[in-house]
Amino acid sequence: MSHPEDPAERRRGSISHRVLRGGTEPDPRFTLANERTFLAWIRTSLAFLAGGIAIEAFTGDIFDIAVRKFLALVLLVLGMFLSAGAALRWLRVERSMRHKAPLPLPLIVPLVAVGGAIASGVLVVVVLTR
Repeated sequence: MSHPEDPAERRRGSISHRVLRGGTEPDPRFTLANERTFLAWIRTSLAFLAGGIAIEAFTGDIFDIAVRKFLALVLLVLGMFLSAGAALRWLRVERSMRHKAPLPLPLIVPLVAVGGAIASGVLVVVVLTR
């Protein structure tokens, strides 16, 4: 386990030591892969946010106002939670790698699945009732 007295840890800073909770520096390839996964979740989050904005802005003549607001809200909230979940996931994976512990389960996967299923279900109902 590295300590803040180590030269590498001193260069990194005390904030990093507190956030990452020590451990040994993992192979940079794994850290970079963790960052790429984080960015993929962020892109997905942005897509949900854009979808929520698009539904609210451009579907006034297609959906009833209550349906439109509900769909937009589901997508916007899903995007918000997914963004926060991506940051927490990145941190938990980074800590696990530093401490050579098992990787945590991706708890944001069920969030995306349930949110996507709700939005898709509402759209199916709307299409079938038109």
